[in-house]
Amino acid sequence: MTIKPRSDVASSSAEAADTRERILLEAARLLRHHGYAATTLREIADAAGVKAGSIYYHFESKEEILGEVLDKGITIVADAVRTRIEALPANASWRDRIAAGIEGHLWGMLHYGDFTSANIRVYGQIPTSAKNHHKIVRRAYADYWDRLFESALASGELRQDTGLAMIRLFVIGALNWTVEWYNPQRGSFQDFARQITAIVFDGILTHDKV
Repeated sequence: MTIKPRSDVASSSAEAADTRERILLEAARLLRHHGYAATTLREIADAAGVKAGSIYYHFESKEEILGEVLDKGITIVADAVRTRIEALPANASWRDRIAAGIEGHLWGMLHYGDFTSANIRVYGQIPTSAKNHHKIVRRAYADYWDRLFESALASGELRQDTGLAMIRLFVIGALNWTVEWYNPQRGSFQDFARQITAIVFDGILTHDKV
């Protein structure tokens, strides 16, 4: 029996990881633009530059690919949100924490658009088994925002006359759909994030008018 040198094994593992990531990237793009039912394993394989049969070396089924694309669409955004909030000083206001979360959510949405848009567009089309699994990931992210808003409410920084679930659904829903209309040629991401945050916090009316 021939034993591969460790360098060869590492190289093979790296190549397999690269191929796997390329498959996910192309799958996200195809799912975003064509939907779940119209996207086939052969199309994903062709786009990723691999043989149709060899895709099973990396994934057991289209549903498994779908699950990873959907999960990645959420985890990318969630990680960006947590990173920005956790980077703030311990005495940061809840307004600053929510603003950091908004900026992180937008960054994840807009810098990984195929994954995040696919997550939004195909969720209603996917098999029940895949939906049930992905609900856990979605719920965890929603719970994170609920805790953030609950803390802001308890501190007196959040308005008391609106339900927390409605606030979270409105804010996250509005942020999610920016991936469909954001145009980087109209200005920097930082300016865009500041404008969105200002609208969320202060609305669209001037404060000196009734």
